[in-house]
Amino acid sequence: MRKGWFGMADLSVTVCGVPFKNPIIPASGVFGYGREYAQYYPLSMLGGIAAKGTTPLKQNGNPAPRIAETPAGMLNSVGLQNPGMEAFIHNELPWLLQQDTVVLANFAGPSPEACAESAAKLDATDVHMLELNISCPNVKNGGLAFGAQADTAAAMVRAVRNATKKPLVVKLSPNVTDITEIARAVEAEGADAVSLINTLLGMRIDLRTRRPILRNNTGGLSGPAVFPVAVRMVWQVSNAVKIPVIGMGGVASGKDAAELMMAGASAVQVGTAVLTDPYAPLRIVQELNAFLDENGIASAAELTGTMQPW
Repeated sequence: MRKGWFGMADLSVTVCGVPFKNPIIPASGVFGYGREYAQYYPLSMLGGIAAKGTTPLKQNGNPAPRIAETPAGMLNSVGLQNPGMEAFIHNELPWLLQQDTVVLANFAGPSPEACAESAAKLDATDVHMLELNISCPNVKNGGLAFGAQADTAAAMVRAVRNATKKPLVVKLSPNVTDITEIARAVEAEGADAVSLINTLLGMRIDLRTRRPILRNNTGGLSGPAVFPVAVRMVWQVSNAVKIPVIGMGGVASGKDAAELMMAGASAVQVGTAVLTDPYAPLRIVQELNAFLDENGIASAAELTGTMQPW
């Protein structure tokens, strides 16, 4: 936002040459394609929208139960339920592009070739940025996620980079030994930015049945419980690469957003908080602006990477 919308500070940021009115972006998966939330407020008040993760073909997702509450967070194994790339491009994207905010098309697929094909289709649209989710299983490599190893992550990004000239953000998994190694690998293959963290792998057990609560056994942990991990990984990655970092993982307040930006993030995605409060992204923008005003900071962009380690 410009000065005077929520306060005195300039909230605008730029990522990969794309201007955002403010740094707050509802994360992929929690906001659908935005239509449900447009009944509550103009989506133009958001910095951007990371659309629901889309695969080449329609997916029905995993069987229920696929969401479970946990202390300070939640587990989910929704399984990328979505209508498929063609349906997204023809039915959802035109409406999203009319909302006067930056649109990130989040996509995933079972192979580099499939993701490259999706990227080529998106390249022919007016979408502002692509966000490649490399947490999908690599069937040819025993089901291990593409983002779990530097070589498979690099191969995925290489294929997608050759298929599009759009700004390419690569969403990284925290379920790795060294996330900086993965970040450097995707940067070397042409990623314009990275976003992190995706969910941490977790499990809960129903004590009565002695079975996992989730039908898929395990799921992705998100919410405030993972925030300290997100801060640590954003800081590590921002010091390992030269490309911008979009931070996420348990952000629930404006101060959380400011903390992630100090750790090195240029913009911030908000996920689980949106599921309990549809107004969370706007509240976080207001709280971030209040933090800037209270501390005499002229612009949100000034926060990025200012944390001073001991």
